[in-house]
Amino acid sequence: MRKSLFVIGVAMLSLTATAQENEFSVDAQLRTRGEHNHGAITPINEGGQSANFVNERARLGLDFKRGDLELKAAVQHTGLWGQDGIKEANGRATMNEAWAKLTFADNFFAQIGRQQLAYDDERILGTLDWNVNGNWHDALRLGYEDANNQVHAILSLNQTAENNRGDYYDGPMPYKSMQTLWYHYHSEMIPLDVSLLAMNLGFEVGVDGHGRTNYMQTLGVDVNFKPIDWNVHAAFYYQMGEDIYGRNISAMMATAKAEVDIYPLMKVHVGYDYLSGNKDRKKQGAFDALYGTHHKFYGAMDLFPGYLTTGLHDIYAGATSQAFDKLKLQLDYHYFMTVQKPGNYSKGLGHEIDLQASYQLAKDVAVMGGYSVMLGTETMDVVKGGSHKKFQDWAWLQLNINPRIFSTKW
Repeated sequence: MRKSLFVIGVAMLSLTATAQENEFSVDAQLRTRGEHNHGAITPINEGGQSANFVNERARLGLDFKRGDLELKAAVQHTGLWGQDGIKEANGRATMNEAWAKLTFADNFFAQIGRQQLAYDDERILGTLDWNVNGNWHDALRLGYEDANNQVHAILSLNQTAENNRGDYYDGPMPYKSMQTLWYHYHSEMIPLDVSLLAMNLGFEVGVDGHGRTNYMQTLGVDVNFKPIDWNVHAAFYYQMGEDIYGRNISAMMATAKAEVDIYPLMKVHVGYDYLSGNKDRKKQGAFDALYGTHHKFYGAMDLFPGYLTTGLHDIYAGATSQAFDKLKLQLDYHYFMTVQKPGNYSKGLGHEIDLQASYQLAKDVAVMGGYSVMLGTETMDVVKGGSHKKFQDWAWLQLNINPRIFSTKW
């Protein structure tokens, strides 16, 4: 009898140990943002009217973990208030994430499905969370990670149908194929992080009803150095190969930023971004920042979303403060110039001032808002359109509710 009880007890302990490896959680997000657009994204003309709208994201995510296996699915519905009628149904519900990840011995993993790709400061690959839809990729990601090293290989191939013949792709994704290799090194001896990126993108070109793929390569290095009270970041990227029109590419991007803590609750920063531009029509010299989170860079008004045919100099400075417990303030100034002189006009594009505030209203509830002004020049009119004589500004207010609804282990 005692032997039987002992066997039953061991079995129950075994089941309990196994059960503890299972985790399941449900996360939700409701994000509503109202905007007053009077010159953001596209400068406004003389006599032009401002645009006022409210966009919204409703997202529900499920995550399951069991030992070395993790599954995640997140569905979202995005749109504008008033975009649909009272009784109208629409098809804008999409899968933002739908992937499976399997971790092997010795820190190897494989992740397949629809997933967000965010690397380094998200300059080239990012989630673009500011956008109501965000960024995602259908891909296979293979990797190795330990305390000091991370190596990721990303493979993707896009198609619109299960074709029996031909391989021409003219679908909504910005590329037909992608092969990316990323390596990150973290030093424990000094506060240094270094990343290397190599990306090969295939763009489909239609020729007489058939497809031809042109390939562009992006190579880069990203460095972070964080001594006490300082954070110094620098990156350089070079692009080569062919663009979608078959033109040879020779383009580059460089960035440097230094941030320092001047008070326990205040930081100031200065930085510089350089994106090369086209010198002639025979070669593509304008750098393309591809699928990064561009809203983080080049001004909050998104007038320069990581690509400009004339190239871009961005000289900026700013400060962030959290002097109050739940309130964070940020002020940034940008001075923009073209790299290539547009005709007989000067290179100066103008000045942008961005103010942003965020307040933690309650647990899982945050309110954010911002106001930006662009003081442009005649060159701005030539490069981006609009009229520099017209006052250009932009304001927004956002409510973000992002709770974990349910979480359990068994």
